Amino acid sequence: MSVRTNARGAATAVAAAAVLGAFLVGCTSVSTSQGPGDDVPYVAPSVNASAMAKAADDARNTPEAVRDAFARLQATLNDNCAPGSANCAYFLGRVNDELARLDKAMKADAQGPGHFKEPLAWISALRTTLNGDTSTANLEKHRSELIGTRDRINTWMQGHPEDYR
Repeated sequence: MSVRTNARGAATAVAAAAVLGAFLVGCTSVSTSQGPGDDVPYVAPSVNASAMAKAADDARNTPEAVRDAFARLQATLNDNCAPGSANCAYFLGRVNDELARLDKAMKADAQGPGHFKEPLAWISALRTTLNGDTSTANLEKHRSELIGTRDRINTWMQGHPEDYR
């Protein structure tokens, strides 16, 4: 290879980089005080933010699969607490939350709530007992009902492995 060939290759590469750079600068510099140029529709930041918030809400409000909700409830099986202990508020609140998630998942499942008649009835009875009060004092008062509901549902689900595998 000659020195002249290397020089031509280098000059071609430099010219290509300069042209590419000019195109990139041209693309990014088109804007007005109201946002991008006329060829790009303007979307107000508040519209974009509300769309992102709606998408996040939709994701949070979409029920999870029964299998996943049951796995989360099962994760509490080896946990327990003594009333008044430091972790009891957390533990009972978690069991209550996991039962609520499982309730929502079972009601939204493709098999329909009739397939989960017993577990849904047990959760409903627990909701009636709690009467909407999820304070630590009330959860501790109804500790045996919370743990009993969790354990009955676990036993029921063990007899229905097709629902969580």
